[in-house]
Amino acid sequence: MRGHLFQTLLAIAALWATAATPDAGGDPERGATLYRQCVGCHEVGLGAVDRIGPQLNGIFDRAAGQTEGYRYSSGMQRAAANGLVWNYETLDAFIEDPRTLVSQTRMSFRGFKEQQDRDDLLAYLRTFSANPQNIPESAPTAAAIDHAVAPEVLAIVGDPAYGEYLSGECTSCHQASGSASGIPSITNWPTDDFVTAMHAYKVGKRPHPVMQMMAQRLSNEEIAALAAYFEGIE
Repeated sequence: MRGHLFQTLLAIAALWATAATPDAGGDPERGATLYRQCVGCHEVGLGAVDRIGPQLNGIFDRAAGQTEGYRYSSGMQRAAANGLVWNYETLDAFIEDPRTLVSQTRMSFRGFKEQQDRDDLLAYLRTFSANPQNIPESAPTAAAIDHAVAPEVLAIVGDPAYGEYLSGECTSCHQASGSASGIPSITNWPTDDFVTAMHAYKVGKRPHPVMQMMAQRLSNEEIAALAAYFEGIE
């Protein structure tokens, strides 16, 4: 029964991941000005090539980690294996705070904290993806949910033994050996990264319905225990 339920949830997650996400309205001309903060790492437009970061032509509706020949960080490879697709919601979350969406990304940009800045920048980038003229105008999305993890939560010292006890549901998908074959590894993650990622799922900031459901069932102490256990696996 439990296995059947989990398979059903995975099927729902797959359907959710492929659902169309409406693009928010924004000012692409202002976005072009904001993009000057990005050009040191990312090219876009005619003749764009990979630099420190990958080129951004056609970024909308593209699976993460798919620019041929570009060497992605282990964090981005994990996110790609987990089914991350670049749509408006995921790009909005990434450029607000890259490490909230993708743990251990090499992107060191501090993020655009103002919603209007993100709307305008994404409106500009959208002009370099297919058929931007067909996107309906819409109001900017609501401000993203506050995803910061309180210092007192990060300070909780987890019990690895309790984490091992709780880990059964995790290891029904993630392999305790650290293998990332078919699904990303969560072993040896720094505890702060693990806790931050789980809380991002908990508040709905990371877009994966099954992980959101799992995280919402866990207390802060249980998340800390799981983080301690998976960090210490040899």
